[in-house]
Amino acid sequence: MGTRSRIVAWLRVLLPLTALAILSVLFLLGRKPDPEASIPYADVGPRELAERQAVTSPTYAGVTRDGAQLSISAAEALPGDRTSGAQAQAVRMTLRASDGRAADVSAGAASMADQQVRLGEGVRMTTADGWVLTAPELLASTTEGTLLSEDEVNVLAPFGRLTAGRMEFRPSGEGSGDHVLDLSGGVRLIYRP
Repeated sequence: MGTRSRIVAWLRVLLPLTALAILSVLFLLGRKPDPEASIPYADVGPRELAERQAVTSPTYAGVTRDGAQLSISAAEALPGDRTSGAQAQAVRMTLRASDGRAADVSAGAASMADQQVRLGEGVRMTTADGWVLTAPELLASTTEGTLLSEDEVNVLAPFGRLTAGRMEFRPSGEGSGDHVLDLSGGVRLIYRP
């Protein structure tokens, strides 16, 4: 037997033993799993969870009188009582007119009552034409397809910045399915060509 054959014979024995030793060390020195950390639990107690009425990831879809598609989704919704309407958190709303133009609205919270959705806590509306509008609160009608803000709104348009005391996004009224963004109440424009 040559030297090379002896080395190969020894390596055939030593390499598998070395691999077995390394795996044994990995299993022996490995940390034990923490059973509490591996399973995610809810932060609420079972009693509170059983008594709480909420819907996670609710979605509403409909069509307004002028044919615009309306969809509303939220992270969570709570039913209302006799004095207040239903409440929702992390709300997203899309209003798509018949002509294809769309307005996407996001808000931190919303309350719903009588086909009216009051959006608040950081309302941001983006239109398909590139307009971005922020307002403290927005009132949306699910039947008429209108969005209304009686508070000051800040608008970033493709041609500059606008501020207005009032804003209304409504159907044009001619049966065409088009929507109009109407800014009023002391409109100021900073034009940037």
